[in-house]
Amino acid sequence: MAPSSIPSSLLSTLRKSLPIANSKHQHLTHSSTNSTAVPAVSPPRSLKSRLKNGETLYGIFLLTFSPTLAEIAGLAGYDFAVVDMEHGHGGISDALPCLHALAAANTAAVLRIPESTAAWAKKALDLGPQGIMFPMIDNPKSARKAVSYCRFPPNGVRGSAHTIVRASGYGIDEGYLSNVEEELLLMCQVESEEGVKNIDEIAAVEGMDCVQMGPRDLSASMGYLSDPGHKKVKEALRGEEKAVLKGKAAYLSGVVAPHDPATELRRRGYHMVLAGADVGLFRSAAVKDVRRFKASLVDDDDAGKESVVVAEEKY
Repeated sequence: MAPSSIPSSLLSTLRKSLPIANSKHQHLTHSSTNSTAVPAVSPPRSLKSRLKNGETLYGIFLLTFSPTLAEIAGLAGYDFAVVDMEHGHGGISDALPCLHALAAANTAAVLRIPESTAAWAKKALDLGPQGIMFPMIDNPKSARKAVSYCRFPPNGVRGSAHTIVRASGYGIDEGYLSNVEEELLLMCQVESEEGVKNIDEIAAVEGMDCVQMGPRDLSASMGYLSDPGHKKVKEALRGEEKAVLKGKAAYLSGVVAPHDPATELRRRGYHMVLAGADVGLFRSAAVKDVRRFKASLVDDDDAGKESVVVAEEKY
């Protein structure tokens, strides 16, 4: 199952307030027969630790802001889910129930913010996702700014309310400040011609963990709005991929497309693969279901006509 959204440092803090666990049997021992056994909690594996371990992670975009769909995505087995505030209709208040649902399903949450600003980053980070995705990073300067939004002074400009926000377990996580930079996954979207030209420098920015490819916006910036599979767009993407992989400083993340399936992304070195969006998956399933039903009506009518013809011939 996918990693928990609960920071390992918070679990460590919680353990201090619990009776000592029996490590051999992985349950808590009690001297009183009236006590209720509480299972020991294992430290979660963060997205960053799994990437460092060489895993390929499979995720999904959530644009509906439906906690039910978020929970289903987690229970289905996705390694992570990107709650999308850039193209989805919701904001911070709408994202929070989705993070609750993903945590309940033991699945890592990434928040994609609408624009790469300190204000949006601050509000998103205070919710406590495992990762944050910055859109439209076109040059190393904007990448460095994005990193600074995620770090407290003197290393950055992130506002501090860590004693009361969800990210620190509302202040219960005593180790939050010492672990947040180590556990938080920073992702930048490179999705323009300018970004492609600067990909080497963007991927090399210290603190930027993953480059998210944006083939649709890239194709639009190149003059191929409705054709992300165009030969020239593919060439630009391949150049980006090679630059990131050659630099070895950042991981690659990409979105599955009809012309670019998950198996191809994995083969080319992607370590984070997104299946698409909840809206798209539901749309495809719904359209297929309706077409299947309408086709069955036609088949039934044809079968009825054939039976009448046969009956008339026999008569």
